[in-house]
Amino acid sequence: MPAKAVRHPPRASRRARAPAAPVFYHPENYRPEDSVGYLMRRILATVSLEVERELEPNGLTNAQWVPLLKLSMGRASTVAELARECMLDAGGMTRLLDRLEAKGLVRRVRSNQDRRVVNLELTEEGRAAATKLPAVLCGVHNAHMRGFSLDEWEMLKGFLRRILENALAIQAERTGQP
Repeated sequence: MPAKAVRHPPRASRRARAPAAPVFYHPENYRPEDSVGYLMRRILATVSLEVERELEPNGLTNAQWVPLLKLSMGRASTVAELARECMLDAGGMTRLLDRLEAKGLVRRVRSNQDRRVVNLELTEEGRAAATKLPAVLCGVHNAHMRGFSLDEWEMLKGFLRRILENALAIQAERTGQP
């Protein structure tokens, strides 16, 4: 007698029957220093300080290297795009670009097609500074990952991506966006 095919319910109904997610934090014994957010913020702060220390001889601050790298990687070409990429408001981006322009690293150029658009270009000095950034960032990140195996590093990145996906899903739910 032939084996009977097992029918699985549609994906949505399987998800509906999935057990509730565990609750990791409880108000009665919450300790900030044990929260994932606190630990991530502390790590980010130490990484940022170390990157800034490494870039200090080049005259760059932690805030300044990010737009240089994004411009050099082609992630943005206008002031508005760069502000979004750097998660800065228009005023903050203007002040940051003023400093980068004063250092001779970035140039603002009005668009010929739309005078409201300001395009950004790295100067020769800006391109030279941007080419040094990956080596500095790799050195700092590798130092912070000391003692991790390659598998542990990949696993950690996977966990962090899952947290980020959850965070983006929460934002989308709150704003009503898909």
